[in-house]
Amino acid sequence: MRTIICVAMLLASVGTAFASGGIWCNVDDAAVTFDVGAGVTRGMGGPTFNFRGDLEIKARPAGDGLRKTVFEGSNLTQYWLDDKELRLNIYHEHEVANAFNSVELTILTKASDEGVYDGQYTLAVYDKAADTDKDGKPMELTGKVSCGAE
Repeated sequence: MRTIICVAMLLASVGTAFASGGIWCNVDDAAVTFDVGAGVTRGMGGPTFNFRGDLEIKARPAGDGLRKTVFEGSNLTQYWLDDKELRLNIYHEHEVANAFNSVELTILTKASDEGVYDGQYTLAVYDKAADTDKDGKPMELTGKVSCGAE
């Protein structure tokens, strides 16, 4: 009987150790609209799960392959979350006619209140067709971002 009680208590404590929360960031400014988010576990190093996001670059023409991007789990290349900072690096490649274009969204924030993170985003957009001088440098857009975590 004692064994059963001990096992039940152990399993109950494991469940609370691996509780989960979430992170999210969104922007709707003159240059871009984006909304990204993921679940985050507490424990085991805090890995993310179910990362998803949408990005629209407002200056790109309708129908352009780089105007809208849908992010999935593999696009979240790096992240950092503690009670002081939330940092995300999100990268997605687009292939069009054997040419590779990309978008890289970097979000750097600091905690302004419990669960609230404010800071800057940088969106680097590489468009091979627009790279007429072949320097390989992306166009960059920057702005303010607000994020949350629980």
